[in-house]
Order: sequence, then structure tokens, then C-alpha cells
Amino acid sequence: MAEHAQNTLFLFPGQGSQYVGMGRDLCDEYPAARRIYEQAGDVLGYDLAGLCFDGPEEQLNLTRYTQPALLTHSIACFKVFSELPGGRLQPSLVGGHSLGEYSALVAAGALSFESALRLVQQRGELMGTHGTGEMTAFPLDIETIRPMAERFHCAVAGCNLPEQTVIGGRAEDLERVEAEVAEQYPRKRYVRLKTEGAFHTYYMVTAAQHYRDVLADADFAAPGIRVLSNFTGGFHDPDPDAIRSRLFFQLFHAVLWHANLVAALSAGVGTIVEFGGGIGPGEPDAKRPNLEGMIKKAMRGTEWEARYFPVINVQTLKATADAMSDQGQ
Repeated sequence: MAEHAQNTLFLFPGQGSQYVGMGRDLCDEYPAARRIYEQAGDVLGYDLAGLCFDGPEEQLNLTRYTQPALLTHSIACFKVFSELPGGRLQPSLVGGHSLGEYSALVAAGALSFESALRLVQQRGELMGTHGTGEMTAFPLDIETIRPMAERFHCAVAGCNLPEQTVIGGRAEDLERVEAEVAEQYPRKRYVRLKTEGAFHTYYMVTAAQHYRDVLADADFAAPGIRVLSNFTGGFHDPDPDAIRSRLFFQLFHAVLWHANLVAALSAGVGTIVEFGGGIGPGEPDAKRPNLEGMIKKAMRGTEWEARYFPVINVQTLKATADAMSDQGQ
């Protein structure tokens, strides 16, 4: 019988954490992971496992392929973990960064894996087809960067931390913002992100208008546990229509990630487990978790304390399951 922890948060990363080779180690060792990838291929109508394992990288990085690939990897990690003795711990809260919100809704029972796959497949196609622009991350608070961004027709796309804000806009407009930041804050190092568009800004409005009908046709249920909403910064209303509307607005509004973390930690979260994706060079066993840095920075200098565990490959899967078993969870 699965155990339930009143203070456990399961999190799922978004775009930027994909890589060629993703999921190969899991599928080599666990039938549950192979079943997830096979199901994904059947739903999507192409060999997702082959694309994830062998690339080409250029194709995997296209939004229409990235989104189903990351959802599948996240849910594979989640499913395999849940079948291990130490993985019987069930969360009281779930959340995800941008695309990861869909994985969270699957984990909460609001969406089936198949429904979520179809949604993110069409979401990715619409974002890639109708979206334009690029994105840059700045180590600045929103009050500092937003006036500069708006002066050059750029918009805030994400509030990851009090001093980590992402903006989106045309490449030439972002260059103007970057130049101004370099002049005013020469020690601040910004990073241009590898995306197909200025996600979570007004550049996605046309994509969102088409996506509204896609959301309307999807089967949602009330989640069994609380789910964080990127759009509100708090928790989703459990009503399925309310969830649909928040996912619609999420597409062209900033991801309020730091507010999500504050909401979860304020709810008394003591354990956080991150599922899926990976960043950094090397093979799957060398990857690092995508969200860990933001989670730990959000707690730094506060009274919040939560244990953090990654489940992003076979190595971290086994280590986290063993840790949970040792602690009687």
C-alpha cells in the first residue's frame, strides 16, 4: 500500500532540460519505462524513443518534439520510481515549470498520460508554428528588468527567483536590452536561451488562441491532490474548466515559478522530489537536475528547510529510492 506524506512535493522540469540519450538508461533496465515510451510512440505516431535515444539533436530541440519527449521522460521516471519499494511515497502537492505543469497534472490524476501527450504535441506544434521571438535570462529582479524590457517591446516571460527574470522579444530588441544591462550592470551576466520563440509572452497569443479549442476538447478530471499553477503563482482551482483556462493563460503570461515555490514551502513542504530531464554534458548518468539550483536558492536565507532528491536517471532513481527506504518512507 502506498504511503502518503503530507509534506511532500513532486516537481517536473520544462524545456531546456532535454538531451539526446534521454531515457535510454531507464528503458534498458525497467519494463515500466519501456511501456511508457512505447505508449508515447503509439499515441504520437512516430518513434519517440528513437528520437530521444539517438536524435538528431536538431529535431529533438524543435518545440513540437521537445514537449512530448520531456513529458514522456518525466512520467517514465515518475512511474518507475513509484514501483520501487522506496518510491511508495505519494505527494500531497505537485508542480512543474512551464511544460512541466502538464506532467504534474498527470501525476495528480487530472490528465491521463495519453491526453497530456496529445495536448503537449499540439501545444508544441502551435508554439513552433505561430510563435516568434527569443528569450534571455537576467540575474536581475523584475522591478529592474521590466522597465528596460518594455522600453524595447520585450515582455517578462518568467520570474524564477527574486533576482532571476526571463524576458522575451525579437532578437534585435533583446540585443538592445542586453546592451543596456551590460552598460548599467557590467557584472551581471545574462544568458540567451535556446528556444523557438518568446514563450510565455504576447508573442504566443496567436498560438494560445488556437490552443484554446484544443484544451476544450481534452478530457480533464479534478486532481486528487493540489497542483501548482504557473499562471497564478498559487494552486489550481480543482474545477477542470478552471484548469483549462489557467493553461490557456499560462501560454502567454509569465511563469511565476518563485511564487510557486513560496506557495509550496509555505504549505509546509519538507521533502521535494524532481522527476525527469537533465542538464550538463555527458551521458544520462552524468546529468544534473534542472530545478535543483532554483529550489535551493529559493530556500537560502529563509526559515524554510526541505530535503531535495532527484529522479532523472537510473543512478539518481536508485539513490533516492534507497534514501526513502532507509527513512521508512
